[in-house]
Amino acid sequence: MSSDPIVERLKEFAACDVSDALLKLKHPHGGFLADIVMYSPQMQSGDTKIVGPAYTVKFVKNNHVNAPKPPNNYIDTVPEGHVVFISGPSSRQVNALYGGLMSLRAKQRGAAGTVIDGRVRDLAEQRSLNYPVFARGSGTVPAGEVARPSEINVPVKLNSDDQEAWIHPGDYIIADVDGVVCLPKELAEQALELMPAIVEADRKAGIDIANGGELAAAFAKHRGK
Repeated sequence: MSSDPIVERLKEFAACDVSDALLKLKHPHGGFLADIVMYSPQMQSGDTKIVGPAYTVKFVKNNHVNAPKPPNNYIDTVPEGHVVFISGPSSRQVNALYGGLMSLRAKQRGAAGTVIDGRVRDLAEQRSLNYPVFARGSGTVPAGEVARPSEINVPVKLNSDDQEAWIHPGDYIIADVDGVVCLPKELAEQALELMPAIVEADRKAGIDIANGGELAAAFAKHRGK
């Protein structure tokens, strides 16, 4: 079990709850990282949820010959309880950045799960491990012919033309069937203070609606809008 009390508190909430809190804090897009979805242990199904600090891995294209190289394979250094966050060199990357053997080792290391801003492969193998993997897409070809890991635990930018989002080492990653949220570590305490009231307001609004009440009235009464 994680020794980080923030992780333990975040486990009580869904990714949507975290986004609702971040919106109240005026954080762009509520921390949502668009177009990255659950591929394992099931495809967009089930109650799988991962929560943990981000352990970032930045990939570069092979033609970036002057880019640094890590001294060891990043998967052998993943800290227990962390979420491996892999940043691809392009949103149009065809080759998969991550495969089944990586998950086998990550699971041995006690990682909470893996999020890939790019493609994943070996889905049957991933699912047989019952290991959580979220990705932008899937594929068959490994990364080696076009890209390689370059830097570990550095800020990485989401590959998106529609939003600007950065994932910093130690930011909290919360991912479930609704998607992936990055909670900046400096906002974690503030967000956690807001979430119980947000969840309770929605619970009460749901009761009113289930009893035949109008949605607008339920929102006005419990959400204040």
